[in-house]
Amino acid sequence: MTNNPSILSHVSIGTNQFERAVAFYDSVLATLGCKRIMEHPGAVAYGKMYPEFWVQTPIDGERAGIGNGTHFGFFAASREQVDAFYRAAIDAGAQGDGPPGGRPQYSAAYYGCFVRDLDGHKIEATYFAMA
Repeated sequence: MTNNPSILSHVSIGTNQFERAVAFYDSVLATLGCKRIMEHPGAVAYGKMYPEFWVQTPIDGERAGIGNGTHFGFFAASREQVDAFYRAAIDAGAQGDGPPGGRPQYSAAYYGCFVRDLDGHKIEATYFAMA
């Protein structure tokens, strides 16, 4: 794949409740057209074609933690997908951290939402309404 516009290969987040976290991301990421791409003991990767977002137990056996100031943003193809992402996350046990809506301080084209997953990681779905 020589024309890949991405700058990242993948990201990983740690969880202290693996089975619940996988069920959460199965539900939430499906709203964006993502699915499980790879699985290993204690790790599942999601994407549309490639394993881009990993949920896993920490490899060192220690407890997973969250990063202050860290969040993971996912592209949505429409405002409706952002809304569905938010609803699915809340229904699956996430804590709201910014409901769907515009945020002109980011961009006039921005429409997104923020939630905290079951372990407290901040995740976002974003649609850019570019003309």
